[in-house]
Amino acid sequence: MSSVKMKAIAGLIMTFAIAAAYADDDAGLVKKVKGDATIQRGERRIPARPGEKLLVSDRVMTGADGSVGITLHDGTLLSAGPNSTLILNKFEFNRTTNQGALDATLKRGTLAVVSGKLSKSSPDAVHYRTPTSILGVRGTEFLLEAGGN
Repeated sequence: MSSVKMKAIAGLIMTFAIAAAYADDDAGLVKKVKGDATIQRGERRIPARPGEKLLVSDRVMTGADGSVGITLHDGTLLSAGPNSTLILNKFEFNRTTNQGALDATLKRGTLAVVSGKLSKSSPDAVHYRTPTSILGVRGTEFLLEAGGN
């Protein structure tokens, strides 16, 4: 095999490896937005818009007139109401085995949840936190409310 072909193959492998590394942080998508809603990603704040990827460590914030609907890759549905702050601490999901982990924190506001595949296949690995509690989930629908900042 020529060195040009070897370099081309090595370049493709690197490209796929980099894409896979970024894909691991991709937890889901913003599906619906109403009113004021932003995503804080590191030091940047970006508008929450339908189709925007949600990454691990993202902080989703809604204003007084805002709400956000999110679909995670395991099928979990999250709906944050007005004046909410939601942090996605951890999301791991194997699409083949449906195994993984989900850890999210509701700092303030309201969050409606319809559990996806993770809560069925990895029930001990799904947690929702508020400033005063930790909720383990085993496949259900529920609403969380948290006060504070």
